[in-house]
Amino acid sequence: MSQTISPIRAGSLPFGVMPRGLSRAQAAEYIGMSPTKFDELVGDGQMPKPARCGRRLLWDRRQIDRALDALFNEEGGATDAPEFAL
Repeated sequence: MSQTISPIRAGSLPFGVMPRGLSRAQAAEYIGMSPTKFDELVGDGQMPKPARCGRRLLWDRRQIDRALDALFNEEGGATDAPEFAL
């Protein structure tokens, strides 16, 4: 059985428009990790800490992108991955 990934969507945003502030579950899904593994990465400082907005915690999508860029550019990261011809 194939797994489908639900689109990250908030309220009345047009389809395909990503919110900048992501919940924990959305942030984890955005990077392709479980929420538990995402928590570990936040605790290790590999992913950004959230901002508190009232009682909610929100992760900045742009900060997450920068953190992923840093992870992929570390020694032994994706830059050493083989290239595949399509």
